[in-house]
Amino acid sequence: MNSARSWLVFAGAAFAYLVAVMQRTSFGIAGVDATDRFAVNAAVISTVAVVQIVVYAALQVPVGVLADRFGAPVLIVAGAVVMALGQGALAIADGVGMALAARVLVGIGDAATFVSVIRLLPGWFQGPILPQLSQWVGMTGQLGQIASVFPFALLLHLQGWTPAFLVAGGVGVIAALVAGILVRRGVGQLTTGELRTIDPAELGLRASLRRTGTQLGFWAHLLGGTVPTMLGILWGYPFLTAGLGYDPGTASGVFALMVVGTLVSGPVVGLLVARHPLRRSDLALGITWSVFAIWAAVLLWQPVPPVWLVAVFFFAVGVCGPASLIGLDLARSHNPSHAHGSATGVANSGGFVGGFVSMLLVGVVLDLVDEVRVAGGAPSQLYSLDGFRIAFLAVYLVAIAGTVGVLWTRRHTRRRLSEEEGIIIAPLWVALFGARGGRRPPRVRE
Repeated sequence: MNSARSWLVFAGAAFAYLVAVMQRTSFGIAGVDATDRFAVNAAVISTVAVVQIVVYAALQVPVGVLADRFGAPVLIVAGAVVMALGQGALAIADGVGMALAARVLVGIGDAATFVSVIRLLPGWFQGPILPQLSQWVGMTGQLGQIASVFPFALLLHLQGWTPAFLVAGGVGVIAALVAGILVRRGVGQLTTGELRTIDPAELGLRASLRRTGTQLGFWAHLLGGTVPTMLGILWGYPFLTAGLGYDPGTASGVFALMVVGTLVSGPVVGLLVARHPLRRSDLALGITWSVFAIWAAVLLWQPVPPVWLVAVFFFAVGVCGPASLIGLDLARSHNPSHAHGSATGVANSGGFVGGFVSMLLVGVVLDLVDEVRVAGGAPSQLYSLDGFRIAFLAVYLVAIAGTVGVLWTRRHTRRRLSEEEGIIIAPLWVALFGARGGRRPPRVRE
């Protein structure tokens, strides 16, 4: 555990996730090009992206169960191969139907990657470094978003649709080879005989879903992951280029600040989680709603928000990524080791459920706003700044739902801790002013 070989396994798995993020976000970079290539409107393009995320979210739980049963390495390799096939199919797609099928493949492969990487870590590492490693995986993966914003976007601009997506598929093949060579199962996997000694009521997906910590992890991930998913996969780049009128270089620079925000904040959030495990949900709530406050300033600024404010916002959105990973740590710490995969899968679907709902809502509202504009005698302007101002308000509804979910499940989680382990967690304001609301638990809990 925590050996040099452990770090080698970590490097191979993290690289596979980096490539997976590049494959995931590449279609968002090509969103405007896709509108022209397939001659469709914003709602159709958002539907293609949403289907990919729906597939990803729907497979999180099955992938987690499979990771518990068969081990993470085989799923990581298989995921890279399937994503490569999807990108190759998208490269030659000449209609929206084939593009849709291609993104389904990308969603399937992507779904198999992150949960498997997180499931792999407890078998190779132990101690306080575990919650920090989850943040490091997220940070490494965001480098894949840089790859889609800069090299992929440049290749798309210079060489066109087909060469860009073929190269992306080739990178997926490389990721599969690297993972196949470096990634191996670690210790801590229960044998079939050991599993038979566990109460059947404590095994399986239903048991994980019943645990309030798993539910809390889902809502925390949804709250933190919705905005970076929605902007990173589909609507962030069109908002910058078509909505705000930025040139490709400026748009790419501002868009990349999401990754910078993740890289800068990830270690800090990981350290805070490790040092203050009883305040993880408070941390997720505080970070996310601070970002929504900055976003409100961007949307309300008239006539056009300054570049510096938009840059601050995209940097802040990057901080939401580490905030969403707090949900995975909550799910892991409230489940036994034999259920880490399924619990992580449930929690990790949260941000993507919020993301695809938000992407679809934004696309629909953009079309409605444009229809109203045309009906009033104005020329069509599908991706107008005013359209984005109105469409993005729909995301606040998703965030409110996520906040209610966090508060509700946290209440039940804390009640269970009080009844079963005698751990009483004081309100945040009491902790901030120095009062002690309970003893520190022997194990990491919410």
